[in-house]
Amino acid sequence: MQIHYGTENIHILRPVVTIGSFDGVHKGHVQVIESLKKVAGRLQGETVIISFEPHPREVLYPQEEAPGILTSLEEKAEILDALGVEHLVILPFTRSLADLEYDEFVRHILVDCLGITGLIIGYDHRFGKNREGTFERLKELSARYRFYLEQEEVYEEHQINISSTKIRNALQIGDIARANEFLGYSYTLSGKVTEGDKIGRTLGFPTANIQLKDIRKQLPASGVYAVKVRVGEETYGGMLNIGVRPTVSSSGIARIEVHIFGFHQDIYGGELHIALVARLRGERRFNDTQGLQQQLIRDRRAVLACLHLPFPTDENGG
Repeated sequence: MQIHYGTENIHILRPVVTIGSFDGVHKGHVQVIESLKKVAGRLQGETVIISFEPHPREVLYPQEEAPGILTSLEEKAEILDALGVEHLVILPFTRSLADLEYDEFVRHILVDCLGITGLIIGYDHRFGKNREGTFERLKELSARYRFYLEQEEVYEEHQINISSTKIRNALQIGDIARANEFLGYSYTLSGKVTEGDKIGRTLGFPTANIQLKDIRKQLPASGVYAVKVRVGEETYGGMLNIGVRPTVSSSGIARIEVHIFGFHQDIYGGELHIALVARLRGERRFNDTQGLQQQLIRDRRAVLACLHLPFPTDENGG
């Protein structure tokens, strides 16, 4: 997949385009992408997704707390590439772009810069200033500029229409099963391993402390999770904790720490990709570190069972 930053000096053969943030690239997005590929094949064109950076809400509602993103730009590109998209065009989302009238967006960006052959939009997609670019208005423009236009039906899972907001809400309450179901894959946190205070090592559960690659990433609810950890080309089972660690710290600073089963390499400064499988429990404060250690042993057994991994012979080790 080719990634284009902006539309200058861009040359795509008979581009068939869809537009949106595609945050999470969830099942609803995949339905649009599959239609995009079918139409592009029929029109003998190339598939193009136009997306934005930063997330439009960060620009449109600066006074509000920005929503956590489900996928960084790098993660989004990786998923789109795996889905067979040929071109990803990243437009910097600015106030001037937000104020562009929908017909100007179509004429200047889609027609003049890209020379589109077709446009696929989601069931509720609108764009341009004040979201005035409705499907009915786009039909007039498709006739004027002679490009194919198609609107997708709503995608539903168990009679619930999927959206990035619903996935974000599920993560915030720790409903990993629902978030993963809507995404169609396991929600992932990626980051660099940084040095911590090594308390986990004294308890028999050494952990890798993770500094997220993108601080805008949506964190799930605090607690303990069963996870799969990708280190380079290898994947391991692991036990993730997200929270302020009330038993061993009074800083109130949230940490992301993962204990990787059967892993003993030095990976400081390296990068981990952590796929969340299930949430086991919320964060708790224990009376002492011994109580915490006993709970960690119970947590480990539950995580291993969840991941269908064998139990270690030494119940006190990592």
